[in-house]
Amino acid sequence: MSAVSGVAKKGPPPVHLWNPDFCGDIDMRIARDGTWFYLGTPIGRPAMVKLFSSILKLEDGKFYLVTPVEKVGIIVDDAPLHAVDFEASGEGRDQVLTFFTKTEDEVIAGPENEIRVIRDAETDEPSPYVHVRRGLMARIDRKSFYRLIDQGVHETVDGQGWFGLWSMGRFFPIIPSVDLF
Repeated sequence: MSAVSGVAKKGPPPVHLWNPDFCGDIDMRIARDGTWFYLGTPIGRPAMVKLFSSILKLEDGKFYLVTPVEKVGIIVDDAPLHAVDFEASGEGRDQVLTFFTKTEDEVIAGPENEIRVIRDAETDEPSPYVHVRRGLMARIDRKSFYRLIDQGVHETVDGQGWFGLWSMGRFFPIIPSVDLF
C-alpha cells in the first residue's frame, strides 16, 4: 500500500523518460466512462486504477502501461482519463478552471492544458475533453460539462462568434454562437 501512497504524494512517475522494449498487449481496457477492466472484469480497487493510470503513456496514437523495464499495450475506448469534477474561480478572462479526474489527477485548464469539444458528425452530440499530461486527455463527464456551460461566454475569435470558456487567460471555443439560435 505504501507504493500507491507514494504515487499520490509525488505525482506520476517520469514515464516519458522510459523507453523499454515492447512486451506485447495485455487484456486491459479503459471504457468510455473511465472504468478500467482486466480480463473483462472491472478493476474494483481505486488504488490499483490510480497506480495504473500513473504509468500510462501515449506513443504514436497507442496507449501503453510502462515501467523502466517493460511496456505493454492496452485498449482505450475514448480517453484514458475521466474528469469527474471541476472548480471555477475568478471571472471572465481571469477565470481559472481546475479539473479533477477519477484517478485523482488535478489539472488547471490553460495554455498548457487545453479544453477541446469534439462534436459527433452524425448526432452533433458534444464530447468535451481536457488535456491532463503528456498528451493524455480526460473526458469531462456530463454533469461537469453542464456545469461548465454556466461558466461560458460569447466571444469573437477570428471574426466569428463563439460560445466558450476562459481559463488562465485563454479562451476555449465550444460551439459557434450562430449554432445556438
